[in-house]
Amino acid sequence: MISRRNFLEAALVGMTVPVLAADARRIRIAVKYTMIQEPLDVVDKFKLLRDLGFDGVEVYARDRKQQDTYLEAREISGLPVHGAINASSPDIAGGIEMAAALGGDSLLVLAQENSQLSYEANSERWRKLITPAIPLAEKHRVRILIENVRATHLKTAEGMNRFIDSFANPIVGSYYDTGNAITWTKQSAEHWARVLDERIGKIDVKDRGHAEFGDAKLKSKTAKGTDGGEVNWVEVRRHLRTIDYRGWATAEVKGGDRKRLARMARWMDQVLGN
Repeated sequence: MISRRNFLEAALVGMTVPVLAADARRIRIAVKYTMIQEPLDVVDKFKLLRDLGFDGVEVYARDRKQQDTYLEAREISGLPVHGAINASSPDIAGGIEMAAALGGDSLLVLAQENSQLSYEANSERWRKLITPAIPLAEKHRVRILIENVRATHLKTAEGMNRFIDSFANPIVGSYYDTGNAITWTKQSAEHWARVLDERIGKIDVKDRGHAEFGDAKLKSKTAKGTDGGEVNWVEVRRHLRTIDYRGWATAEVKGGDRKRLARMARWMDQVLGN
């Protein structure tokens, strides 16, 4: 079977990739569209992110009525839409189509748990939803990336690996959330990064214990974080460099106005080592 790294290199052939400056970031940074809390229209929100130094934005697949508006904003601003968020919607094919139409290369999927079912039964339920969409994902070169989050049945990094590997296709990978690894599991963020390894397709950036971009009152007493939070960014960066990760990292924290977003961009570059 083709390796994940070879698959990703091959997938870039023929794709339109933004030209980056010589001093471009190693990891490109973005925010979820709903985090932009300025009284602006869609085009100007895209321009705002561009002007603040963000490399792109991620939108929600549920907002398909906005698709043409997002497309116009992308064309006018030059800011890429790098992917779409499907969450737990069973309409995976529709999410892939929207991501592809906007020039994105991923669909975030949350394999929501049915608490009455076992790990295997939950996995089988989601395999039946994801597997039929794989040919479409391959056609559009849109990866189906599974997020680690409380609502899923994937409670450990090892369990997520088993689920991802069961597809035997590198079009299915991991959407690695740094903060979710700590919030609801006993495994550290760096453990998830190390175990998920080259399955990591994209990253959500959050740190619940951070003074500004988290909530210090909720900070774990046992997590050994850096930068004043819960996530050990030194170790997370080390593991990402081990796999030569050069993809997207999207903030998933409380949004805000221009000033907050500007500080967020600086914080992301700092913790990611850009």
